[in-house]
Amino acid sequence: MAKRKVGVWLIGAWGGVATTVVVGMLALRKGLTDTTGLVSALPPFAGLDLVGWDELVVGGHEIRETSYSAEAQVLLEKSHVFSQATLSAISPQLAKFDKNIRPGTLINVGRTIEALAGPAAVKHRKESSAQAIARLSKDIAEFKTREKLERVIVMNVSSTEPPPADEIRSWSWADIQQSLQAKGTCPLPASSLYAIAAMQTGSPFVNFTPSIGSDLPGLGELALQHKVVHVGRDGKTGETLMKAVLAPMFAARNLQVMSWVGHNIFGNLDGKVLEDPVNKANKVKSKDHLLTEILGYKPQSLVSIEYIESLGDWKTAWDHIHFKGFLGTPMVLQFVWQGCDSLLAAPLVIDLIRLTEREARRGSSGLMTHLASFFKSPMGSSEPAFAYQFQHLLQWAKDVAAE
Repeated sequence: MAKRKVGVWLIGAWGGVATTVVVGMLALRKGLTDTTGLVSALPPFAGLDLVGWDELVVGGHEIRETSYSAEAQVLLEKSHVFSQATLSAISPQLAKFDKNIRPGTLINVGRTIEALAGPAAVKHRKESSAQAIARLSKDIAEFKTREKLERVIVMNVSSTEPPPADEIRSWSWADIQQSLQAKGTCPLPASSLYAIAAMQTGSPFVNFTPSIGSDLPGLGELALQHKVVHVGRDGKTGETLMKAVLAPMFAARNLQVMSWVGHNIFGNLDGKVLEDPVNKANKVKSKDHLLTEILGYKPQSLVSIEYIESLGDWKTAWDHIHFKGFLGTPMVLQFVWQGCDSLLAAPLVIDLIRLTEREARRGSSGLMTHLASFFKSPMGSSEPAFAYQFQHLLQWAKDVAAE
């Protein structure tokens, strides 16, 4: 079978998740690791002809100025995520991918994210939203041409933006165009500008963050116009994954959840960004809505997220569930989830790259609702329970295999 060549364009290209994704893909390519953690490596997906590790080329947008090797070294030294032997074996390819990274945009990212920007990104600070889209689109198109790629998958793994202005949530594509062409400031956040740039280049867009991205009516229209697939929002990797599994159990056993408290601590760059209450509001909302949707009522709930620098990329979530049993007896379930934030996210990002590329190869367009199990706030999906979402994914795999 002829080898494909597919681009992976990462928004937040030198961040912890993106760096772990790239190191992971190269380690898989060289046989330095196995496929543990990859959903797409499970038997139901074996016959789908998913894109291989050696068929992927990486580029992206980034507002900071660093490199893959430098960021991987930070993860190694501070969080003990990688081995030095692995990094040494893949360092030449990391340097090649560094050459494909271009400055991102700072439009409506919020003051905390803006403060992280290096000179190359700051240079574009005065561009309009329309000018930013044109520049970002050009970067993606040139990457596709330069590397002779069949298609490019644009994956947003950047830091969480502040919530957008309410006015944009109902905007049609005509409304968006009018705002982009107007003389005033356009309220669209950077994540949506990246989504527009992706779609206008015919590239699928995946939003792994809580930022709004393509989750707007107008961008749903744009995706269909350009015949591209898209999906999001907010990768479901740890505590919320547990909620999506445990909450259906309480509902099925008719046990009343009176309160559910979740306390999260971690010390990576995302945690630092989420110290800002404005940015944190977007993340907390994404983590907290699921219980009401599953249980059918709203228990008292609290979600806290705190930045503890010494933890590095390691994350601890402690949950306390107070529920009522038979004869009105109050009972408690507690759990502690401890894991490396980037290592939990990276395999899911790789899965989404492979599964999105496969759906794009089918000639599909619009929302990929079968990927809901990967997200906290899945677009176009009304079923929040993980088991049902995963069955939807397995049915998709059967349908593709039967074609």
